[in-house]
Amino acid sequence: TAYNETCAAITAAMWNHRLFLLHGDAKYIDVLERVLYNGFLAGVSLEGNRFFYPNPLACWGGYQRSEWFDCSCCPVNVARFIPSIPNYLYAQSKQGIYLNLFVPGTTQINWNSHPVQITQETTYPWDGLVKINVEPDQPLEFELRVRIPGWARGEVMPGGLYRYASQPAEPFTLTVNGKTVDSLPQQGYAVIRRTWQKGDTILLDLPMKIRRVLAGEKLENNRGRVALERGPLVYCAESVDTIENIRALVLPDEAVLDSRWQAGLLGGVMVLTGTAREIRRGEEGDQLLESQCPFQAIPYYAWAHRGTGQMEVWLARQASAAVPIPAPTLATSSRASASHVWSKDTVEAMHDQLEPANSHDTTQPRHTWWDHKGTREWVQYDFPQPVSVDSVEVYWFDDSGSGACRVPASWRLLYNDGSQWQEVAQPDSYTTTKDQFNQTRFTPVLTGGLRIEAQLQEGFSGGILEWIVHSASAKK
Repeated sequence: TAYNETCAAITAAMWNHRLFLLHGDAKYIDVLERVLYNGFLAGVSLEGNRFFYPNPLACWGGYQRSEWFDCSCCPVNVARFIPSIPNYLYAQSKQGIYLNLFVPGTTQINWNSHPVQITQETTYPWDGLVKINVEPDQPLEFELRVRIPGWARGEVMPGGLYRYASQPAEPFTLTVNGKTVDSLPQQGYAVIRRTWQKGDTILLDLPMKIRRVLAGEKLENNRGRVALERGPLVYCAESVDTIENIRALVLPDEAVLDSRWQAGLLGGVMVLTGTAREIRRGEEGDQLLESQCPFQAIPYYAWAHRGTGQMEVWLARQASAAVPIPAPTLATSSRASASHVWSKDTVEAMHDQLEPANSHDTTQPRHTWWDHKGTREWVQYDFPQPVSVDSVEVYWFDDSGSGACRVPASWRLLYNDGSQWQEVAQPDSYTTTKDQFNQTRFTPVLTGGLRIEAQLQEGFSGGILEWIVHSASAKK
C-alpha cells in the first residue's frame, strides 16, 4: 500500500548524506546504503533501459518496468544519481578520513594538504571481506573511521521500527597489518588513529549470515510476516522460483536457509534456498491443507526480469498470515480474460476467494480497466466444459475519495451459446451497490462461458474485486 517512488529513494539517499556531513554519524550512511542496494536499484533494469516509478514490496502479477513515463522524473534522476555514487564513498574532517561504503577501486584524498591514496579490494555486497590499503605520500598521523554497517552491529535500521529475529552469531573483525585493533564503534565507525605509512593494510571481515527481519506490531500489514536479508541486501521471493501463488507461501521460523552463488542468474546473484510450505483450501473451502515446496529468494533489486509473476518481500511466518490457494470452484477452474487489464492489476483476482472489507479495499488484488474511462468493457470466464449456471455475484471496486474508479453506470450478463454472446434470460437485477456482493439470478443456461459487459461512468474507470459463478447443477 506504500508508494515507494524511485525519486523518493534517491532523495532519501541525498538527504541522509547531508545529515551525515552535518553530524558525522554512520546511521545516516546505513540508510543511504540500504537505499543504494535496494530501494533505488530496483527502480532501474539490469540493462539500464527500463524503469519503475513506484517500487512495491509485493506484486500480484502484471507489474513490469517501463521504457519511459509521461512524467519522467525517475529515469533522469537515475541517470544523474549513478555517476554521483563515488562522492558518497569517503569524507574527511579535521581529525581524519571517513570510509563510508565498500566499493573496489582507488581514490586519492588530499587531507591536510597531503595526498592519501586509499584502495579497496572487495566483492561486497556478496562477501563481507574488505581489504583496505592506505598510502599517504609520507608518514602521516590521522584518524581513519571505517563504517561498521548497522546490519553487522545487530541493527536493521535506525529508529527501532524493525528488528532482527536473532542477533548475529559471529562478530565482525578488524585488523591493521595483521594485528587486531579495538573495533568498538563510535557513532557507527571503528576509529583507527595512528601514523599511517605506505603499505599499511586493513582487513575488515563482516560475516554475512542470512538474517530474518521482523517489523514492529504497529505495522499491521507486516504482522505475522518476515523479511530476509544478507549483508546490505534485502531479498524477495518470485513465483518463477517457488510457487505461482506467492501469497500462499509460508516460511516458518524453523526453516533452514542456505546461500549460494549463481553466476548465470540475473547477472550473477547470491540466492537463498530452503524448504517452505504451500497453503491451500480444501474442497469445502474452510479447511487449510499444507504441503512442502522448494523455496528460493533473490535480491530485491533484481526482481521483475523474468516475466510478470507474483513477488513478496514480507513472507508469511505461519498459515494465518498467508492467503491460501483458492478451493476448486467453477470460477477458479475457468480461464479469466478481459477487454483491458491495467498493468498493476490481474484478472485472476476475481476468483481468488478473498472477500473484500469494502469496495475501496486496496489491500486485496483486483481487476480494473484503468485507465479506460467512460467506455464499454468486459470480463469473462471460459469454463473447462459446458455447465449449467443460474446466478452470479459481483463485488465492484470503487475508490471514491482517492482514485478514479467507480461502480459502472450499468452492466449486463452474457453467455456463450457456442457461436456468439447473448444476454441471459430473465435476470432479476443488475445492481451496482458498493461494499457488498451484487447477486443476479437468471434462467438456467448450459454454456461454455459467461461475460460481464459493463458501461463505465462518464469520466471514470471501474473494476471488480470478486466474481462468483453458481452452477445450477450443483444445487440439485
